[in-house]
Amino acid sequence: MKTLLKLEEVFLFGLGLLLFAQLDYAWWWFALLILAPDLSMLGYAAGARVGAIAYNFAHHRGMGIGLYLLGAYSSNQPLQLAGVVLFAHSSMDRVFGYGLKL
Repeated sequence: MKTLLKLEEVFLFGLGLLLFAQLDYAWWWFALLILAPDLSMLGYAAGARVGAIAYNFAHHRGMGIGLYLLGAYSSNQPLQLAGVVLFAHSSMDRVFGYGLKL
């Protein structure tokens, strides 16, 4: 089952790549930004509770989907980019065994 769940995350990461390809950005933007959501770990400097909240906020796929849809609705490509990066990063993290924090 664990392998099946990781495979699902690989396909969701691929969906993120597909959505990125629909935007008018060079691929180096994706490579530059894919690890940006990990900056949310700086919240741990304010304590474990604040760190977990910040981390979960930046790694929740629903947040990425919401940002992407809001960007699509408002024709705002930077917002779509942020949503795609959050979505793809969250899936990539889960492939490597990282998930939301408790």
